[in-house]
Amino acid sequence: MERNAKMAQNNLHVPSNVARPGDAPDFSSVPLEPAGAAARPKIDVAARETHDLSYGLIRVLDDDGKAVGPWDPKLSAETLRTALRHMVQTRIYDNRMLRMHRQGKMSFYMTSNGEEAIAIGQGMALRDEDTLFPSYRQQGLLFVRGRSMVDMASHCMSNARDNLMGRQLPVHYTWREGNLFSISGNLCTQFPQAVGWAMACAYKGEEAIAASWIGEGSSAEGDFHVAMTLASVYRAPVILNLVNNQWAISTFQGIAGGNETTFAAKGIGYGIPGLRVDGNDVLAMHAATTWAAERARKGFGATFIEALTYRGGAHSTSDDPARYRPKEDWGSWPLGDPIERLKTHLIVIGEWSDERHAQMEGEITDQVLNDLKEAEGYGTLNAAPRPDPVTLFDDVLKDMPPNLKRQREEFGA
Repeated sequence: MERNAKMAQNNLHVPSNVARPGDAPDFSSVPLEPAGAAARPKIDVAARETHDLSYGLIRVLDDDGKAVGPWDPKLSAETLRTALRHMVQTRIYDNRMLRMHRQGKMSFYMTSNGEEAIAIGQGMALRDEDTLFPSYRQQGLLFVRGRSMVDMASHCMSNARDNLMGRQLPVHYTWREGNLFSISGNLCTQFPQAVGWAMACAYKGEEAIAASWIGEGSSAEGDFHVAMTLASVYRAPVILNLVNNQWAISTFQGIAGGNETTFAAKGIGYGIPGLRVDGNDVLAMHAATTWAAERARKGFGATFIEALTYRGGAHSTSDDPARYRPKEDWGSWPLGDPIERLKTHLIVIGEWSDERHAQMEGEITDQVLNDLKEAEGYGTLNAAPRPDPVTLFDDVLKDMPPNLKRQREEFGA
């Protein structure tokens, strides 16, 4: 009996990452198909006909910085410069916020280093009336829609200007005016929420669509199955995005099933077209999202997009990635740095230069520093002013019961 138990235990397959701390980075399993090789089907394509797109990789920018192939969105130079500015702003903002966390001015932070092309490329491909249901590494969506960094930082520091009144973890942004839905600390809740929102839009005959983002680890949650099933059955006008940045906190993507098939291919099983896209190629992300948005608006249903990228930093300020992966991983990622790739493309087409880039970085850095200084004026985690205690009773119940009214009166309100 004991021997049989040991044999059963030894036969259990537990996926293991190929490279551990101290090892050389190993990305031999990452698909590196030539840019421009993926076909671009019509928007009414059946899910079963997207097999090649689910197992391949949609790329536009080649190794020489040129935009090639049928997925090239043909964006103007001005649009590309705007995208580059948003991406650089996101990274500089993230790095300054990380420093502020280390100074004790907020309790928690998560950067999106290495993933900027996803939020920026997709955000710029959507309309302002489309509702966004992000995860916690899509702060670039807020920059695309013009959110004030003062307000963003105020939320993260839980100060007197925090529009969430200190009730959410930092980085769990909400912006009703910008059609950005509340980020949830519970994984994958935003997927069924986005599908339900999209179904309501379709029911009311509206043209607006919904878009949502999760990490690959969240696809192991039950909410993923619910969302995919409803999106398929009711042809919901929604774009469901899975950001495969290779790591769910300290467990690699194989634990969520990434070694058995691509995540994009899971869409086909639900009857939803699956696209696997180079997540470090802002042009490819823009093109895939534009295609999916048109498909949704014309009544052909949902699209499931896997954005293949790499998490450049720690999962959060509570994490030390050196304990579970090689330190040099991000620098060895074969799909490169999304900012450098777009910068190179603009230089290649004669619309940018190193000098202009350095000037832009300086301007953005000054803007970030000024805005964060202003945000600190409304308080930080450990410095007044703080949210008024009376706000504890706001936005909780439509009709406040007598006991809460008495408690509110004790605060002098």
